[in-house]
Amino acid sequence: MHLQVADNPDEQRYEIHADGELAGYVVYHRRGKRIALNHTEILDGFEGKGIGSALVARTLDDLRERRLDVLPFCPFVRSFLGRHPEYVDVVPEDERARFGL
Repeated sequence: MHLQVADNPDEQRYEIHADGELAGYVVYHRRGKRIALNHTEILDGFEGKGIGSALVARTLDDLRERRLDVLPFCPFVRSFLGRHPEYVDVVPEDERARFGL
């Protein structure tokens, strides 16, 4: 399965497509240098295939590259960060305790 993740700023979300079909998204709200990740949704038929983790990893990679500070309000994103400490640096150090990181 070919996965492609892209920012869709008009919808304020990162989207993941599996073989060209929308499979899920992470909704965000950006204010200046900070971006709040509010909700992750994986569409019916795509759950349990690792698509959510791929979506979050590629989203965080892009946000790191863009040097944006991530506020992980979404429980799925927080859980991912707990399992992948190599990504915790995207959350500002003074905000990590707030999110249990």
